[in-house]
Amino acid sequence: MKTFWFIVGSQSLYGEETLKQVEKNAKKIAKGLKTKYPIVYKETVKTHAEAMRLIKDANYDENCLGIITFCHTFSPSKMWVNALQNLQKPWCHFHTQFYDEIPNDAIDMDYMNLHQSAHGDREHGFIGTRLQKNRKIIVGYWQDPKTSEAISAWQDVVDAVNESKTLSVVRFGDNMREVAVTEGDKVEAQMKFGWQVNTIGVGTLVDTIKAVTNEELTAKLAEYKAKYALNTDNFASIEYQAKAEVAIKKILDANNAKAFTNTFEDLYNMEQLPGLATQNLMLEGYGYGAEGDWKTAAMTRIFKAIGKVTTFMEDYTYDWKEGLILGAHMLEVCPSIARERPKIEVHHLGIGGKKAPARLVFEGKPGKAKAISLIDLGHRFRLIALDVECVAPTKSMPNLPVARLMWRPEPNLEKSAACWLVAGGAHHTTLVYDLSLEFLRDFANLLDIEFVHIGKDADPYILEEMMKNNDIRYRLRG
Repeated sequence: MKTFWFIVGSQSLYGEETLKQVEKNAKKIAKGLKTKYPIVYKETVKTHAEAMRLIKDANYDENCLGIITFCHTFSPSKMWVNALQNLQKPWCHFHTQFYDEIPNDAIDMDYMNLHQSAHGDREHGFIGTRLQKNRKIIVGYWQDPKTSEAISAWQDVVDAVNESKTLSVVRFGDNMREVAVTEGDKVEAQMKFGWQVNTIGVGTLVDTIKAVTNEELTAKLAEYKAKYALNTDNFASIEYQAKAEVAIKKILDANNAKAFTNTFEDLYNMEQLPGLATQNLMLEGYGYGAEGDWKTAAMTRIFKAIGKVTTFMEDYTYDWKEGLILGAHMLEVCPSIARERPKIEVHHLGIGGKKAPARLVFEGKPGKAKAISLIDLGHRFRLIALDVECVAPTKSMPNLPVARLMWRPEPNLEKSAACWLVAGGAHHTTLVYDLSLEFLRDFANLLDIEFVHIGKDADPYILEEMMKNNDIRYRLRG
């Protein structure tokens, strides 16, 4: 069973009776926290050797997702140094106290010696800062439901990072030619995020499409009929998309991959660019990036893996009067964001030089979301997040037969666009509903990458100065 280890700090100075009470209290705290993953009390650390042994055990235990430390009494920080330097799992420093108030009439030195996390955790906090060790700090009373919610939210971040560390991305063909922002260092990405990004020839996909059986085709068409409304009589196009989806999934699963890319500039012997096929695969949880955009494909998969409503997206055009952005793509927007039941339609695609592809047509649902872009700056990765309010389209757009969404960016269209350009954000994004700013900060912190937030207080000049300072910091780090 996957768990988080609860490690408590103390020392032998207090005597056996106090240490027994520390252990008893720590077990109650661990059991009392109602979190996504169980928190298991492991040990009260009193020496350098105990700390080192326990952290080594945590590193090698596949069921240990991370550690949560709490210094119930005073725990001298030097004894944690080697252990924390060797820690390879996510670390949460939980600052709490066994009782929620001071017993003013009864308090004595025995009580003070037992309940001094205000003392011990400050020492523990210092050593984390001194070591420059990335960690999550959560402060709150352990019986307060909000505290368990905060720890669960951090556990979601750990889930996302673990998904990242084992993620494989398949690229069918290369990037769209001459495009800069979708390029990047795949070796550095594997070192930083854990992603394995590899190419499989489009010819292999074509051969796999040809090998799809009638039984597989029939099952996929029945699935489409159950999920979507049919708004075309071009059944040949739908059948081709069904075959393409079956084939793509076979290749992804054979390579233990959960994300993929393709590009309309590399459709060797394919009849259509996968539209409906890609959309339905995203609905099933696979990540996707158009024109070879493997970074967006990976990010889309990561957010899908933790259960967020998310899709590959692209900023298309502005409505200056309304302060809105129209987001869409030629074909590939995930139906998980649809406001109503999507329709399968077939229309000419004026790019790629292939037959008209079947695609899902729908309008996206309203709600608060974030448009997220990961870019490679050569000496560091930057994660950019823009706060947006998705809104119902202001007009019907009868001549635009694609999946589409409109949103109002924070703080407004002009400032948000200026900030996005200053930060170097891509035209492709991963759009995610109901994602907290704290999640993204913690995610970037765990992966040790730069994070830029564009929200209601964003200003392009202040942002530019901040990123200049960040640039110095990252270059000094090497």
